[in-house]
Amino acid sequence: MAGSMITYPSNGGETKGYLALPESGSGPGLLVIQEWWGLVQHIKNMADRYAARGFVTLAPDLYHGEAATEPDHAMTLMHELEIPQASKDLVGAAEYLRSHESNSTGKVGCLGYCMGGGMTLLLASLGAIQAGAPFYGVLPTGLPDAASIQCPIQGHFAEHDDATDAVPSLESGLTAAGVENEFFIYDGTQHAFCNDDRPEVYDEGAATISMDRTVDFMMAHLS
Repeated sequence: MAGSMITYPSNGGETKGYLALPESGSGPGLLVIQEWWGLVQHIKNMADRYAARGFVTLAPDLYHGEAATEPDHAMTLMHELEIPQASKDLVGAAEYLRSHESNSTGKVGCLGYCMGGGMTLLLASLGAIQAGAPFYGVLPTGLPDAASIQCPIQGHFAEHDDATDAVPSLESGLTAAGVENEFFIYDGTQHAFCNDDRPEVYDEGAATISMDRTVDFMMAHLS
């Protein structure tokens, strides 16, 4: 069942996002955070796919209506994003989703791709979510200190990707802080291996396995 664009309250104002509900009408809450391209159709499709697996999904529009089709524009949009304000917007989205009438558990998890993976870890460091799944996460300001993360983490990274260089320190930092974590590095893959709108990097096998793992992880921690 396809979702739709909504306007929801956040931090004393209003913002937009894409909301998709499971066929059952209820389930745990799950934020799906965009890549550097913006809230493009691919991210809406991913929200729909996770909704089909039983989650009440919300993909916030961090660029407030803007989106990119070229890497240079996407890079500009990502670097122009004010991370403190985006963090507040995402905390507001988590609060909205937590109290949504269709959220059957009152819990919220988060997954994100590329920039959204970095924002997932940032939300986890702010105590805003109950479980986080970053996919090849990056942030222009650098990832948060692993010791500040406050919920279980399941990471999904590509073998051939500079973002994967962060995995050893993330893993060791989380383990040292007593945070449940597991990281998967998918052989032969490149950054954005889940993006089926980019056939030059898309890997169907890794995308399928990583989604199955994420669903199991989220259901275990949000049910």
